[in-house]
Amino acid sequence: MTFVQAAEFYNLSPTTIQNWKRRVHSKITRQTKPYKIPDDVLLNDVKEHPDDYQYERARRLNCSKTGIYHALKRLGISQKKDTGASKSVPDKKSDLSR
Repeated sequence: MTFVQAAEFYNLSPTTIQNWKRRVHSKITRQTKPYKIPDDVLLNDVKEHPDDYQYERARRLNCSKTGIYHALKRLGISQKKDTGASKSVPDKKSDLSR
């Protein structure tokens, strides 16, 4: 069935059907190579620096914060922090919260 025939049959614009077809094909293939952070390298970094922020890991591993986020999520590592070791809270305040 052509776009025009499908548009008449479903009472839609031919452009809408073309856009749907284009969208389906774009989700099947990737335009770029997927970049991955090796699991063993990331696990080693987490062991060495357990309280670092994602942007600090990204800087060390030469990737993006989003890449770190997805890799940590894939490995099942949570980003919950110990309030006593937080870099954003001065030591005096963290001692008071205990």
